[in-house]
Amino acid sequence: MLGPSVPAPGGPHALDSLLVPPPALPHEPGRVREYTLTAIDKEIEVAQGVRFAAWTYNGTVPGPVIRATEDDVLRVTFVNGGSHPHTIHFHGIHPSNMDGVFEIVEPGDSFVYEFPARPYGMHLYHCHATPLKKHIHKGLYGSFIIDPPKPRKPAQELVMVMNGYDTDGDGENNFYTVNGLAFYYAKYPIRVKRSQTVRIYLANLTEFDLVNSLHLHGDFFRYYPTGSTGQFEYTDTVMQCQGQRGIIEIDFASTGLFMFHAHQSEFAELGWMGFFDVTD
Repeated sequence: MLGPSVPAPGGPHALDSLLVPPPALPHEPGRVREYTLTAIDKEIEVAQGVRFAAWTYNGTVPGPVIRATEDDVLRVTFVNGGSHPHTIHFHGIHPSNMDGVFEIVEPGDSFVYEFPARPYGMHLYHCHATPLKKHIHKGLYGSFIIDPPKPRKPAQELVMVMNGYDTDGDGENNFYTVNGLAFYYAKYPIRVKRSQTVRIYLANLTEFDLVNSLHLHGDFFRYYPTGSTGQFEYTDTVMQCQGQRGIIEIDFASTGLFMFHAHQSEFAELGWMGFFDVTD
């Protein structure tokens, strides 16, 4: 389960825009950060030869990475190009009229979310229209990074959103992935350097299962829950329920190929596993 023979969809750069976040910007209170998210009904290939009728933001599951610095003004224009009513609910601190619960956006309509970005940390966004579990399971979610006023130390930054797909409609997931494609990072290992800290923004948006997890082989990492304080746990395995998120920092001790995967064996065998290719 490594390299070109792995049954994973997509080419070698298919997930680059989801794995690598936009760069952090220095603290500049009042600066406006603008994004546009469009809800699109789209059939996607989630495992080799397996199609899924997804509801997406901008055509991908998960949706694009949104990034701001604390005290920026975040302005997100949401356009509903799908066939069902949708919203965007951002985790964080914002006014009640920007919460994504009451301002239902009908197909063909749009809405502008605008609020100061706070607090700093790893957050997420998702549709909050009912039935909630269907809108999340179908793919309407993504990661939302708010950087602290004092920049974090330099690192190779990655984003990993854990999710699952119920492809036969029985309320149980048939495939599990990171960033949307089963076994993708086993076919295309993530290249990192031993000489540089690897920082992973991790979130769990798996529907139908109580928890998901990440386990790293051959090393330990610092895990900062939510990423809004300097407190961390030193471990090689972290568990998250739906909506939980945090920041992982790894300083690899050795070079070589190191597996990472869900520590629920079923999840790993159904797509949620990959490798880091650590070099000097």
